[in-house]
Amino acid sequence: MSKADDVLIVGSGAAGLTAALNLAETHQVAVIAKGSLSEGATDWAQGGIAAVLEKGDSFEAHVRDTMIAGAGLNDEHVVEHVVGEAPGAIARLIALGVPFAEEDGALHLTREGGHSHRRIVHVADATGHAVQEALETAAARHPNIRLVPDIVAIDLITGRHAKTFTTSGAIHGLYAYNRKTKRVETMTARATILASGGAGRAYLYSTAPRGATGDGIAMAWRAGCRVSNMEFMQFHPTCLYNLQVKNFLITEAVRGEGGQLKLPPGVKGGGERFMQKFDKRAELAPRDIVARAIDHEIKRLGLDYVHLDISHHEPDFVKAHFPNIYERLLGLGIDITKEPIPVVPAQHYTCGGVMVDLDGRTDAPGLYAAGEVTQSGLHGANRLASNSLLECLVFGEAAARHIVKNWDDLAPPPAIRGWDESRVTDSDEEVVIQQIWGEIRRFMWNFVGIVRTTKRLERAKRRIDMLRAEVGEYYRNFRVTPDLIELRNLLEVADLIVRSALSRHESRGLHYTLDYPDLMKEARDTVLVP
Repeated sequence: MSKADDVLIVGSGAAGLTAALNLAETHQVAVIAKGSLSEGATDWAQGGIAAVLEKGDSFEAHVRDTMIAGAGLNDEHVVEHVVGEAPGAIARLIALGVPFAEEDGALHLTREGGHSHRRIVHVADATGHAVQEALETAAARHPNIRLVPDIVAIDLITGRHAKTFTTSGAIHGLYAYNRKTKRVETMTARATILASGGAGRAYLYSTAPRGATGDGIAMAWRAGCRVSNMEFMQFHPTCLYNLQVKNFLITEAVRGEGGQLKLPPGVKGGGERFMQKFDKRAELAPRDIVARAIDHEIKRLGLDYVHLDISHHEPDFVKAHFPNIYERLLGLGIDITKEPIPVVPAQHYTCGGVMVDLDGRTDAPGLYAAGEVTQSGLHGANRLASNSLLECLVFGEAAARHIVKNWDDLAPPPAIRGWDESRVTDSDEEVVIQQIWGEIRRFMWNFVGIVRTTKRLERAKRRIDMLRAEVGEYYRNFRVTPDLIELRNLLEVADLIVRSALSRHESRGLHYTLDYPDLMKEARDTVLVP
């Protein structure tokens, strides 16, 4: 079955839907999601969106904070561009009906780690959900936007898949598995936008949604696009430690509003703060420093978790600022107005990805990308809090603008060969997929985590090479399923992360290795070429 649209967008979060809304005035757009439309990372975002809106704040200060967090690896021109676009992006979301919190008739701004001013607009502690709802509602109403859930992208279509073979490198859409029909479809388009999110599920502990398996990064890599800075995997310092509930994030804003990190009772220094030993900014230090400090204390003392305490504030203040966290934790028997929250670091954000320019263009003609799937130059070696939704909005709009402006230069898709299932059978061993999936996530956590060594990275690489042969054989012999598609991509991005980490002989930002603890004089991107 073949479907043709003007533009095909992979991912239905902030980046994908922003692009769709900007394209739909002039073009027919299909937005595919591999689960439900709101299952991506946007809906999970608690903190907010960073923008210079306060008197006394400045674009220069926001740029400086972003560059400091990024350990000098950011592209300053990109940072300046995105920061300058931020107030306009916020205004457009307000026009769409996002009910940002207000105080005394103005937007209420919070401050998060790494920011020198209050500049985070938010909707209580569920900003992402409000943004997702507004964008999804607007997209669903638009006659030129087709929202298609339960479509799992397999591979990008290139000239190699055309009935008349060509090595042009242009992208003409993708092959995708339809969960409802259980068939592979050929979806062609003149332009394709990857807005598919990050690769957090390569790790055992992650705050990322279930679908964050690096699909867009892996597909772009296989299609010939360069990938950059994959070693910079951000670990959020404060994920709830709870045996029943996995992946529940305690937003950065809790520390921004005075939350204190303390050692739990029963150990030496129990009940005391420890962040001031690691950084003069204490709890407001950037995430990589806070995550490493917590990891250090957990390993030093053999702890399962540390405490994050905001109970010194008035109960009404805590409930007003963090209503969702308060309610969720109360249901688990933790009253955050009276007691601390047990927290551990967890993988949170993929700073590297597919290389794009300011228009969201990748190396492949006809292929664009926006959001966490990319390495745009904004984040450098560590993402500053609340710059991620901002990147989605700015680059989603930029990609759409470039496609509209350069429409006549984009080649119409040629006749494409259908998906070939003539040499495969149904799998009789799904347990193999689950076993390998678990194996990857475990060794990535243990060997390619917050603190690294060359020996650990080499161990991970050997396991990846061994599993690549197994997964390759499985993929060639059996019909694709969503789990097999994700496993193939997960292994691909795990390899990209490890190769990138092995090539960086310094400690910078999120990449911290005991073998190369110092910072090199020159900041250089890691660029992998297929």
